[in-house]
Amino acid sequence: MKKLLSMALALVLLAGCATSNQTATSATQTPETPTTVSIEAYDKDGNLTTVEVPANPTKVATLDMAALDIIQALGKQDTVVASSQTSLEYLQDIVNNKNVANAGTVKEADFEALMAAQPEVIFIGGRLASSYEELSKIAPVVFLKVDTDKGLLESVKENAKKIATIYGVNESLDSVFKDYEDRIAKLNAFAKDKSAIVALTTSGSMNILNEKSRGNIISKEIGFTSVGNEFDSSTHGSEASFEYVVEKNPDYIFVIDRDAAIMTKGAKLAQEIMDNALIQKTSAYQNNQIIYLAHPAIWYIGEGGITALDYMLKDVETILK
Repeated sequence: MKKLLSMALALVLLAGCATSNQTATSATQTPETPTTVSIEAYDKDGNLTTVEVPANPTKVATLDMAALDIIQALGKQDTVVASSQTSLEYLQDIVNNKNVANAGTVKEADFEALMAAQPEVIFIGGRLASSYEELSKIAPVVFLKVDTDKGLLESVKENAKKIATIYGVNESLDSVFKDYEDRIAKLNAFAKDKSAIVALTTSGSMNILNEKSRGNIISKEIGFTSVGNEFDSSTHGSEASFEYVVEKNPDYIFVIDRDAAIMTKGAKLAQEIMDNALIQKTSAYQNNQIIYLAHPAIWYIGEGGITALDYMLKDVETILK
C-alpha cells in the first residue's frame, strides 16, 4: 500500500511540475514575427489594391526614383540589389554601388538583370505600369505614385509610411514633414490671390500642365491659382500657343525643362523657347516672374521622393527672395 501511495504521489508531483513548466513557457512565449505584410498600392490599371509582400525584405529592386529616395531616407539603401539608372545626384551612391545591378530605366526594365538579382520586392512608378504583370512573375510589385487630389506632400507622407511598414521601421519622419509644412505655409501666404501657369518645354515647344498634372504642388499646396485647367491632365500636359499665355497673362510662369531633365542632346533650352516677342509682352516676363525651375530632372523624374520634395521647394522658394 505504501508503495502504491508513493507512486501516486510521484505522479502528482510530476504532473504539477509539467503544469508549472507549461505555465512558465506560456508566459515567456511571444507572437511569431510576421513573414509578410499587406499594404495598399496600385495595380496595372492604376487602381488601389492590397499587395502582400515579404516583411522586412533584405533584397529589393527599385525601378522608381521616388521609392528609392524614400528607401534612402529610411536608411534602408543597403537592401537595394537592383535599380534603374538615374542622373539624380542624391541617389548616385546607390545606383553606382557595385553590389547594385543595373535594372534598366524607369521606362524599360531589364528583366534578365532583375531575375539574376532575385529581389523579394520590386518598386515601380507609373512609367512601368504596363510591365506590372511581367514584373510580378519575378517578385511582388509595389506600384506607388502621387495622388494629385491629395497633393504631393500628403502622397509622400503616405508612400513613406507604406514603405516604412514593409521594412518594419518605426523611426518617424515627422520632423522632416513638419519642416516642409512650414515652408509650404510661407509660400502659400505669398501665393495668395496670384495666378500661375506651369509650363513644360520639350522638343522646341511649350506644353501647359494643369492642376492634375505633375508639378501640381504649385497650385494644390502652394496655392497659386492654376491657369490652363482646360488643358488635358496628361503627365506632359498639352501643347499650347504663346498667344494663349499672352491672353491669360498670369502673374507667374513656372517652367520645367523636360529636355534638360532627360539630357536630350542638341535640344533648345527652356529659356531659348520662352524668351520670345510674345512672352515678352506678359506681366510675368516684365516683372521678372518667369521661374525656370533649377532642378528639372527632379520635377520630371523624382517627384514623390523625400529629398526630391526638399529640392522642389527650394526651386519655388526663389520667389520669396
